[in-house]
Amino acid sequence: MKKPNIVVIISDDHGHWSLGCAGNKELKTPNLDRIAYEGVRFENFFCASPVCSPARASFFTGKIPSQHGVHDWISKGHANESDASEGLLKEMYKEQVEPKFGWITQQLKGDRGVNYLEGHTCFTEVLAKEGYTCGLSGKWHLGDSGHAQAGFSYWQTIALGGDHYYNSAVLVDGKFDILPEGKYLTDHITDKALDFLHMQEGKDEPFYLSVHYTAPHAPFDRHEHPEEFYSMYENCPCESVEDEEGHPWSGYKGHTKEQMKKVKEFCLKGYYAAISAMDKGIGDILDYLDAQGLADDTIVFFTGDNGMSVGQHGIIGKGNGTYPLNMYDSAVKVPGLIRYPKGIKAGQVKKELVSHYDVVPTLLDYLQVDHNIDISALPGKSFLPILKSEEPVDQGEIVIMDEYGPTRMIRTEEWKYIHRYPYGEHELYDLVNDPGEKVNLVDHPDYQDKKEELFARLEGWYYKYVDPRVDGKAEPVKGLGQIGRCGIYKEGKTVFIQQ
Repeated sequence: MKKPNIVVIISDDHGHWSLGCAGNKELKTPNLDRIAYEGVRFENFFCASPVCSPARASFFTGKIPSQHGVHDWISKGHANESDASEGLLKEMYKEQVEPKFGWITQQLKGDRGVNYLEGHTCFTEVLAKEGYTCGLSGKWHLGDSGHAQAGFSYWQTIALGGDHYYNSAVLVDGKFDILPEGKYLTDHITDKALDFLHMQEGKDEPFYLSVHYTAPHAPFDRHEHPEEFYSMYENCPCESVEDEEGHPWSGYKGHTKEQMKKVKEFCLKGYYAAISAMDKGIGDILDYLDAQGLADDTIVFFTGDNGMSVGQHGIIGKGNGTYPLNMYDSAVKVPGLIRYPKGIKAGQVKKELVSHYDVVPTLLDYLQVDHNIDISALPGKSFLPILKSEEPVDQGEIVIMDEYGPTRMIRTEEWKYIHRYPYGEHELYDLVNDPGEKVNLVDHPDYQDKKEELFARLEGWYYKYVDPRVDGKAEPVKGLGQIGRCGIYKEGKTVFIQQ
């Protein structure tokens, strides 16, 4: 029997709170809401690390960062400079580089491609061997972006991890070149995804499609987004996020609530515009599946790579929106929507705790395909029983673990403990009575037993799964970028930017 088609859509810096179906009354996401209403929405879906590259590596391999060795967003190793077109190279080597090409030049000039997942198997490689045609449109951000990898035969990626929404560097005929004037990156990613789908028409083999938007990652400026979407939020009161003082660990330290409100409103309007523009593209993909009669036979899964604070806790950013790096729920919780009319009852909301590192075991469990992945070495477990059951599933002692270099988190339904190696600061939150994570109880004498219990569980869990060759606990990760393979693979070089 033919296996289902699979479409995975991953947004960038997308907080769990920024969906209409999740209760955000200011944000317009009709197509994402449609996936939720026609499928399942997870209220407690977590990334494996609150920054893009490690989170994406964990999503595709099922491994935690301290197994695959990607511990920060990748700042070098995007591509070989020779992968750039003559036109792009000309812009990069001008005596005075135009501001719109400044970021591309900084990231690509003199760069060389690094395969950060060398030696690790992605689930897409398993699908390709099983007969799936695998396509990627959009962000890869796991190194050597100029060349197809991980089982993908259709490869339409962007050069960098993030870029401007106009004048972006994308792959064109095997070389990275600038988008045509006026072409919006989100639309380009949608168009290339639709091109892949058109190429599958009339074929018997199942397909897998990854659609990796850069939305709603910064920049948030009005000129970065189509006016039709920005104007939707021009008069938005931005009350979906409460006003707070600037976080003392952030670049907004010392900002009053009134000052932070202005920053929040500026960012939220662009953030919402980017989400709604992406939502339209997702609608185009859903419409195509409907028109071709493929909707019933296609699993559609939407998630974000990591969460995002846009004013929450006085932060603009994800885990590296502060230093020390943070693990607030706004940074580690992501959207999780799955639609499969043939196999999942519509309209369900699941409250169980699940993580990106559970995706690989779940997919392999469902498809029952041959593979060489050692499931016992992976930290996750299949959440297929949750998808199959219309009633809450007793998960037993399920905990969610996150890491960002030497910062590690353990989270249960009721508690969260964050440990920063080697010296702190540490945090403990009672999520039942303090769901907003406002009161740090780590030094409170009444909660020392709870802290010690959670820390012991955290230490034991990581001891079980960490590969000591790439252990993040020993790496000086500051959230400023990774420029090479870490641990024993760094050959004495500095691989994490320090300032």
